[in-house]
Amino acid sequence: MKVAVVGATGIVGETVLRVLEERRLPVSSLAAFASRDRAAAVMFRGRSVDVHRATADSLRGFDVVFFAGGDQASVGLAAGIAGNGCIVIDNSATFRLDPNVALIVPEINAAALRPQQRIFPVANCTAIIVCVALAPVCSVAGLQRVHAATYQAVSGAGRPGLDELQAAEHAIQHDGAEPPPQAFAARIARNVVPQIGELDQRGYTLEETKIQAEVRKILALDALPFSVIAVRVPVRYAHCAAVFFETERAASVKDLSAALEEAPGLVYHGRGIVTPRDVEGTDDVHVARLRAEDESGHRFAMWICGDQVRKGAATNGVQILELLLERGMVAA
Repeated sequence: MKVAVVGATGIVGETVLRVLEERRLPVSSLAAFASRDRAAAVMFRGRSVDVHRATADSLRGFDVVFFAGGDQASVGLAAGIAGNGCIVIDNSATFRLDPNVALIVPEINAAALRPQQRIFPVANCTAIIVCVALAPVCSVAGLQRVHAATYQAVSGAGRPGLDELQAAEHAIQHDGAEPPPQAFAARIARNVVPQIGELDQRGYTLEETKIQAEVRKILALDALPFSVIAVRVPVRYAHCAAVFFETERAASVKDLSAALEEAPGLVYHGRGIVTPRDVEGTDDVHVARLRAEDESGHRFAMWICGDQVRKGAATNGVQILELLLERGMVAA
């Protein structure tokens, strides 16, 4: 299987390479691409790999191409590559809400995969993590409505986000001039920023509208009332969410706990807490602090945590490829 990774020098691209290696995908040849040529810029299976500029011509002849950069490369290149028969697994937002394209999280909706699909978008990182936790609830008791506050790590803004936090912390520690915010709406060091993306006329940010729409699509609940405030926090990796939900059918904490304990890709903590540092570098979504909000049997709350660069991006994309291999849609 010939594989290419576009955006290979970014955080997600480097993690795609790592996960392909860790999960031992049958990659016979690997090529790395970015916005410009760079010698020996990434590693795969213990060897340095040159990075080349991504163009329509340079991406011909691959069985699978991962897009791990921004929307620009996906908009300009993905459709043409897919039209030539290649499978595209795209981490940008370009195709996520296309009604003709399934938004696959393999633990949840593998049945939505269709043989004719050639472009497979990877959902918003927060939406993936939240859905892995909500799907077992939905299967047991249905969902009537959801309210959430997300606490999102700076790596969600890519390498510039990590660099900005590090530079700001260094400046504070050494009594230097803290650089003005670039990747975030306000200074991020020792702070929380309740805005991710531009605000619309309703007062929602771009990130919040993405989470709303994509949770609904993944769970196949188009009319689900879902309200969310997305907050950037000074954590390097792993997103968290406090989620308050109302079920359609009466259930107990015991019922929901049992469903969460059996859910694939999820670790349920019946006692204690879980934090971003606990889950950094792992692929599972973690749930803790499940509780009933009242005696109705319908209203509950829980805490969700997961590494958004891995399960929220790179690992979910590689899992999609594993599913395609299993279905015979890609030749090993």
